[in-house]
Amino acid sequence: MVQWQKQRMKPILRALALVAIFLHISDTPAMAAQRGPLVLAAASMQEAMNAAADAWAAQRHVRPVLSFSASSALARQIRAGAPADLFVSADEDWMDEVEKAGLVARGTRADVAGNQLVLIAPARSSLRLRIGPRMPIARALGTSRLAIANPDSVPAGKYGKTALTRLGVWPQVADRLARGDNVRSAMALVERGEAPLGIVYATDARASPKVRVLGVFPASSHEPIRYPLARLTGSRHPEAEGFRRFLLSGRGRQILARYGFSKP
Repeated sequence: MVQWQKQRMKPILRALALVAIFLHISDTPAMAAQRGPLVLAAASMQEAMNAAADAWAAQRHVRPVLSFSASSALARQIRAGAPADLFVSADEDWMDEVEKAGLVARGTRADVAGNQLVLIAPARSSLRLRIGPRMPIARALGTSRLAIANPDSVPAGKYGKTALTRLGVWPQVADRLARGDNVRSAMALVERGEAPLGIVYATDARASPKVRVLGVFPASSHEPIRYPLARLTGSRHPEAEGFRRFLLSGRGRQILARYGFSKP
């Protein structure tokens, strides 16, 4: 019953989040300048993007307003009319969707970071599993499930499905998934011990002392993980372009690297 109620509430919560964004930004240009540009960013970028926003504010700029979720959810919000200033996606597909809709300002799209995909377990777990072709992941799971962001839409889940497919083990786990709305919610299942294994980005695992990395998926097992950044056509904030350029600058990339992101 509790799980059913949670599933029923998800569409309502997503709608409320979209309404909150509209209310937050439906103000005068003067008020908008006071609050900072609104940045919609992939959930995996929480720590790094907050650090970048703090560094930008330390240079006597207004601190950007940050909103994190799955790239798929953010792209849908943008296409639904949420007038944000910047979008950072965890994969190119969802940025492509926004760009095809004519919502990316010409000449502002650029890859800002890269990442790796890892297999994690709870920090106290003694489980070991070597990543490789036909690895016994089903046996390692026992009667439990694999925590993963929704592989039908969320970038981390899509990368994970591709990796497991190329390694020849997807059929073992396809019907044994604990799906998260985003990569952080998938990691939370492992943090709480509700799932013995999970697939997340290396930067997510690095941000949590409650999980440990069992291994890194080979780069050849999935498409390159790139984070495209772009200013949106609806942006009117005077500092949006400045913050975009800051993220792409040497200083911005240093901050991202500090949190484990690689060059794209």
